[in-house]
Amino acid sequence: MRFTHPLAKKAKIWPMKSLDGSERRVLVVVTTLALDPDNENYKKKLVDRLSDAVAVHLATTADADAFILLNRMRDWDA
Repeated sequence: MRFTHPLAKKAKIWPMKSLDGSERRVLVVVTTLALDPDNENYKKKLVDRLSDAVAVHLATTADADAFILLNRMRDWDA
């Protein structure tokens, strides 16, 4: 089942390999929300809403073991 949410631009499951060689499936969610609490545009309520939605999705499906929220690369400060 695919994860979709109004605050998420894109979501995809990626296999991640740890240093000990074990592999986990991680749901990578790309968003335009400011994720840094020090950013003046950071809105904790919106970030929490997206995080909660992802957590509920993972609890109801066996698609992934964990998740990470990321900003689009073009939104990163150089």
